[in-house]
Amino acid sequence: MKKKKQRGYLFWVILLLIIAGAVWGFSGQEKTNDSVDPAKKVVVYKSPTCGCCVKYVSYLEDHGYDVEVNIIKDMNSIKSKYGIPENMESCHTMLIDDYVVEGHIPLEAVDKLLQDRPDISGIALPDMPAGSPGMPGTKIEPFKIYSLNITGTKVFGLY
Repeated sequence: MKKKKQRGYLFWVILLLIIAGAVWGFSGQEKTNDSVDPAKKVVVYKSPTCGCCVKYVSYLEDHGYDVEVNIIKDMNSIKSKYGIPENMESCHTMLIDDYVVEGHIPLEAVDKLLQDRPDISGIALPDMPAGSPGMPGTKIEPFKIYSLNITGTKVFGLY
């Protein structure tokens, strides 16, 4: 009878340890928005019908960015609000930190923007060049990324 009681007690101790271990193990794996580097939190404005924007959002998420997507019917209002010149426009507009990022810009350019922190409002890759992140096709030449400023635009870099 004594052995039966010990086995029952042992069963409950082992079960309790398994449950405690599972709770402890999984609690460290939870991912919350608070655990994301603030520099990797972005807001993307896109039209409801744009599929390449969805691919660009996936590109961002695949590289560890926490993306909030806002679907906007009137993208011209967003372009105007953030001072994007008509000749610099693309299909979507992203906000990161205090900068605007217009178009299918490779993350190397975004990283440089955040690292150097120039006194500009943002960067742009006009149109939707083939082979850029989120766009089909083959990259033919380096992408010319422009800086945006109230005084105009100039080349930010080639990527």
